[in-house]
Amino acid sequence: MATPILQVENLSASYRKNTVLHDINFEVNGGSLTGIVGPNGAGKSTLLKTILNLHPSLTGSVKFFGLPFIKAKKRIGYVPQRGSVDWDFPTDALDVVTMGLYGQIGWLRRPSRLHKERAYEALDKMGMADYANRQISQLSGGQQQRVFLARALVQDADFYFMDEPLAGVDAATERAIMTILKELKAIGKTVMVVHHDLQTVEDYFDHVLLLNRTVIKHGKTEQIFTRENIANTYGGNMRWMGEEQRHAVHSIE
Repeated sequence: MATPILQVENLSASYRKNTVLHDINFEVNGGSLTGIVGPNGAGKSTLLKTILNLHPSLTGSVKFFGLPFIKAKKRIGYVPQRGSVDWDFPTDALDVVTMGLYGQIGWLRRPSRLHKERAYEALDKMGMADYANRQISQLSGGQQQRVFLARALVQDADFYFMDEPLAGVDAATERAIMTILKELKAIGKTVMVVHHDLQTVEDYFDHVLLLNRTVIKHGKTEQIFTRENIANTYGGNMRWMGEEQRHAVHSIE
């Protein structure tokens, strides 16, 4: 039986004195592509931040590869929500991607030509090589997201966490991002993605974690992503879904 590379036990967290996560328990095996799905306010982003020591936990433990985060962080990549980034900061796309290498370069050292070449290759992989010298404030939302994903890719991490990387991007960028994520899985990397579109869950992810302040269900998508489990996850909030989202739920056998 495969040894989990992520173990989360009894995790809880609060935000502004309100408990937003409680009794979170799940394990993730290597080489999986997991979608984290739940209604607005379910704690999806907070879950990622708490797991990655970016938000304090109230209780519980998190282990990566059998180790605490601090000892495994060099093997972990993170793509936050695009809206949480100051895109007006005066820097170009190549420099943003190069920042992903600072853990290897050191913050007080200048990147070498080899580091710049690796950053350029990551941009090229995301179809953004022609924009390497473009100021990030001049890029479209989809282009900014591609740059941020390239920044994560250049780290060559073993485990990637991404917070809504498909939100607000055009169809071409969505396809490009999912192609990369599936390629990462194919070479043995592990990816967890906060996702909002129920219609694409079955096509995009081999595992799904249904969250509403606690884990409702977690496992293989074909077994877990059922109408009953989705209804239990969204509860009364299902009435706030768009028509397409409700249709996606009703079309699931």
